Amino acid sequence: MRVLLLTGKGGVGKTSLAAATALGAAAHGHRVALLSTDPAHSLGDALEQPIGPQLVEIAPGVSAREVSALAELDRSWSEIQHFLRRVLRDDADPVIADELLVFPGLEELVALRAIREAEAAGHFDVCVVDCAPTGSTLRMLRFPDALRLFMERFFEMKRRGARLLRPVAARLHAGDWVPSEALFDAFERLVGDVDDVRRLLLNTAACSARLVLNPARVVVAETRRSFAYLSLYGVATDAVLINRVLPAEAQSGYFARWAAHERQALRRIGESFPIPQLRAPLYAREPRGVPALTALSRQLYGARDPAGRFHAGRPVRWRKHAGRTRLEVDLPGAQGSLPSVLARGRDLFVTVRDATRMLALPDSVAGRPVQRARLRGDVLEVDFA
Repeated sequence: MRVLLLTGKGGVGKTSLAAATALGAAAHGHRVALLSTDPAHSLGDALEQPIGPQLVEIAPGVSAREVSALAELDRSWSEIQHFLRRVLRDDADPVIADELLVFPGLEELVALRAIREAEAAGHFDVCVVDCAPTGSTLRMLRFPDALRLFMERFFEMKRRGARLLRPVAARLHAGDWVPSEALFDAFERLVGDVDDVRRLLLNTAACSARLVLNPARVVVAETRRSFAYLSLYGVATDAVLINRVLPAEAQSGYFARWAAHERQALRRIGESFPIPQLRAPLYAREPRGVPALTALSRQLYGARDPAGRFHAGRPVRWRKHAGRTRLEVDLPGAQGSLPSVLARGRDLFVTVRDATRMLALPDSVAGRPVQRARLRGDVLEVDFA
């Protein structure tokens, strides 16, 4: 199943373009699942029809769903949260406790399980996801690395310790303070769910991100960083969708100065993103409802099939170079920020600005020191001794 993740800064029109992408793919004969994982759902508003937590047909060939992240989280996290809540003081506010006990990025990850469910149903060829804004998306991408580190270094040790402490705690009537075996089982199931979603995101043959932005300087700068971070975490981006471009009749008069700034932003976009760039115009009124969003799809994609793969690059890849193993990571937009690279055992830590990714090293280079790391253009090259 083809998976398209539309993400971007809040307010750029991501939901409208996600709906337009789904309707356009259906027009090319695909059976499409349209999912919203944004906690502030607006998919129903864009489509002008009620959308709930279950898939509902909104147009021929398109079924939509607003995924309840809290409900999805409850399926995996409730046992763990129940134990952690007991650890807090009894008089703790339950709402505040629930907020404290959800790790950043976890809600978005478990919400993406809905993609697996759509695939398992066997009714769909394409899944279009209206993701949370880029900040939440990046927290989601960081979370699996932190979870893997915990599992490798602490989980089994904690489980063995709990088994030893349980009989003593029971005699002292303090059993609530020692995690049960069921709690560890629940945590393992959660890890399995997160790993499944991670594998889906990193399957560059099936899954692509599409960055939605407006031609405004601040938005372009944030989207450049998001493009680099998506590449760092191994998620392939196959297109940039430029929304709300001023039409020709707005290039003079009152909007002339605004149009000049927009032309500068469009030039910056052209220089910043070495992938296809598609444009949608600024409409006189907000496109809402299936007919208007179908027309928006035609404006955005033209004769292209929105489900197509517009760029086939792999952001993280291994090569042989001069007899050595080389890791290459695409980092578009990272110029001026020299990445930090650290090899530690079987892992390589790559830091770009405030984002760090932990890459598992293959056996052929695990334990070897990094001989050289350099940024050549938009590509980080790491050579191992």
